[in-house]
Amino acid sequence: MNKKMLTALNEQVNEELASAYIYLSMSAYFSAEGWKGMSTWMYKQFEEELAHAGKFSSYIVDRGGRIELGALDKPAHKWDSPLDVYKAAYKHECHISKCVHDLVKLARAEGDIATENMLAWFVSEQVEEEAAAMEVVTNLEKIAGKSTALFMYDQVLGNR
Repeated sequence: MNKKMLTALNEQVNEELASAYIYLSMSAYFSAEGWKGMSTWMYKQFEEELAHAGKFSSYIVDRGGRIELGALDKPAHKWDSPLDVYKAAYKHECHISKCVHDLVKLARAEGDIATENMLAWFVSEQVEEEAAAMEVVTNLEKIAGKSTALFMYDQVLGNR
């Protein structure tokens, strides 16, 4: 794997770790606000993002590269509503999708077929990630102002 691809993959490891950090913050926010189900949903996202970072890291090592971690920015820790949190999660997933798509473009430009093949899983995963966050946004918008429905939906989200 060439240096340009290695650098980009290391940057993606950091993106995935930053995602985990963001979702852990969202989980903690929901926990503090008493939304146990939403906290659980976000904690599972946190775990998933750590697994994604691990997949990228393992791939780098398998290709003879070295992992180079960077600093993570402090994530937000307060939002105005559960809907705002999930809108932020959706926006973040769109950002990660762009990052993955940019990696695919780079792999193609560099003729790195192995990396392009590995990234196919992440392309599909990002479709699922965006859809899952958007589904929650849509449902929260439908139940806006209905506190009983929000409490019930919190329980549903905890069953993820």
